[in-house]
Amino acid sequence: MKIAVRNEIEIAKIRKAGQILTEAHRLIAEAVRVGVTTGELDAIAERYLVKSGAGLSCKGYKGFPSTICASIDDVVVHGFPSDVPLDEGQIIGIDFCCSFEGYHADMARTYAVGKVGRNRLRLIEATKKAFEEALTAVKSGARVGDISAKIEAVAKEYGFSPVRAMVGHGIGRKMHEDPIIPNFGEAGKGPKIIAGNVLAIEPMFNSGEYDVKIDADGWTCRTKDGTDSAHYENTVLVTENGYELLTGIERG
Repeated sequence: MKIAVRNEIEIAKIRKAGQILTEAHRLIAEAVRVGVTTGELDAIAERYLVKSGAGLSCKGYKGFPSTICASIDDVVVHGFPSDVPLDEGQIIGIDFCCSFEGYHADMARTYAVGKVGRNRLRLIEATKKAFEEALTAVKSGARVGDISAKIEAVAKEYGFSPVRAMVGHGIGRKMHEDPIIPNFGEAGKGPKIIAGNVLAIEPMFNSGEYDVKIDADGWTCRTKDGTDSAHYENTVLVTENGYELLTGIERG
């Protein structure tokens, strides 16, 4: 397995893609509410990305029809946007990439729609906490398993199941590169990461079992038992002593 080590020029392009992507997510976060459609959210993202000079990484990728993935309640990832309005109490995962001068960044968040039940809020909270814990393992010389183990530990703490069929990944000239980053694993195992690697770390937790199924459309990934799922992702640069977040940076 060869994990790409990015130079400063490449990192600058991924960083710019990440800045654009973060702002697009901010616009979507402001727009999520009861009655909005995921198709409208998709249009918000696409308009902003095009205006910003970013490439639409997801739209057309292996036939995927939209700019964003919109995954409601039991949908884990890769849900299609539609003209169906969101309902009070739902949760929705928004996951998408964009590129800048040929280099990609990836980011996902799960949002509450109106007033949401406590268990759904805990599920969203857990994926965010798992990402934050995973970051404590990111530094040059660490192993992928160190990241995976941190994520799995948070899932166990909350009583949720880390999704096994879908994983985090390297990112750069392609959306999906080596290494794969499972949301479960053993510390000290797996490929070594070094400064200059760029990773998309993305905890995905189900409130029930970890098993998933794919709809007839070939994309929409759901929990097999119909329970809820949540997702949190950022693009992360590995540095000598830690990491740099390339998405999800709060505006100053």
